[in-house]
Amino acid sequence: MFVGDSLNRGQWISMVCLLQSAVRADKRSVSPNAPLTIFRSEEYNATVEFLWAPLLVESNSDDPVNHRLDERIMRPDSVLKHASQWQHADILVFNSYLWWRQGPVKLLWSTEENGVCEEIDGRGGMELAMDAWANWVASEVDPLKKRVFLVTMSPTHFSSQEWKPESEGNCYNEKTPIDDEGYWGSGSDLPTMQMVEKVLRRLSSKVSVLNITQLSEYRKEGHPSIYRKFWETLSPQQLLNPTSYSDCIHWCLPGVPDVWNELLFQFL
Repeated sequence: MFVGDSLNRGQWISMVCLLQSAVRADKRSVSPNAPLTIFRSEEYNATVEFLWAPLLVESNSDDPVNHRLDERIMRPDSVLKHASQWQHADILVFNSYLWWRQGPVKLLWSTEENGVCEEIDGRGGMELAMDAWANWVASEVDPLKKRVFLVTMSPTHFSSQEWKPESEGNCYNEKTPIDDEGYWGSGSDLPTMQMVEKVLRRLSSKVSVLNITQLSEYRKEGHPSIYRKFWETLSPQQLLNPTSYSDCIHWCLPGVPDVWNELLFQFL
């Protein structure tokens, strides 16, 4: 089961595409889009599932469709709502990062149903969520029976100045990878990565890290850019300026997430 945001959903779609060619069409199915989406293979008695949980803990962004909110509220100590849906899985692949880069979040502790929400910056909120997630892993995961993976941050390519000084663009119309060995863009926050490493240290061998960050940093040409379905109708002004609405976050399929799954396969 993949658990997380739309980037993890992309990796789930990649996995389903890679696997379904080995399953007869009349022996496979996909459930309707919902918080929990399931690919089933009757022949192998197996499922590959995706659970929408962008902050890992309970939040007002848990609706997979209606989550474009001006104000994000999370329950930093409440992981059980989502855990009840993922705990049956033999293999768990988690991610959480980019949603914490969208500004401050508000905290609503489980003991304060009608309490005042405290505001915290995104990295601080992520650390609280990761702590709650880690507590669940520490208490509930037997590494002899269940494999747990955490996917590291997925890079973005919003400013071409980072790989081509004096240019004024983003991933739009890019056709080749970055060839600067060790390139690291501003979208990948090192302090956040260090915080996650600190959380993972106390989990010992219970979690394997799927480190996709550096290899994906080079792939500025791997995003869908303007070639995707957008939530809202694009204005004439946007259509005249493709860089203004290019998606430089998600990844094309087939594409980079297929490589992530090849790495996952090697772990398994």
